[in-house]
Amino acid sequence: MKYTKLAVEFIHNYHNLIKHGHKDEAMRGEYYALIYLSHDYRDFFPSDISDEMNISSARVAAMLNNLEKKGLVMRKKNPDDRRKTVVVITEKGKEMAKKIETDVMNHVMGILKHLGEDDAKEFVRIMGKLNTFFED
Repeated sequence: MKYTKLAVEFIHNYHNLIKHGHKDEAMRGEYYALIYLSHDYRDFFPSDISDEMNISSARVAAMLNNLEKKGLVMRKKNPDDRRKTVVVITEKGKEMAKKIETDVMNHVMGILKHLGEDDAKEFVRIMGKLNTFFED
């Protein structure tokens, strides 16, 4: 099978998704960091966030500055090693993360409902298969 035609169609369709406003804001940046921080009941190091999101420590620092200004996270010294900083999500941050997750879930359910049951199942199956490709 020649994949050239399918690749062109895929790129065209993907471009149109982005052009029409589908940007997955909740799956990257500050929103993603909040969700990540809210799912585990421990303190995090900035490097944990950097590793999880595959972004630079400078980008994490800028993001944490913004989240801290909004009162969504706090940074404090690690009691075990005062040279290190830990990141703690605040109650306000937890509430925001919960709202974001609800919004994302509703959005994704709307997309899947639009596809219909069979296409939605197939789409999710293919997404899983793509994950294994990118993990290798």
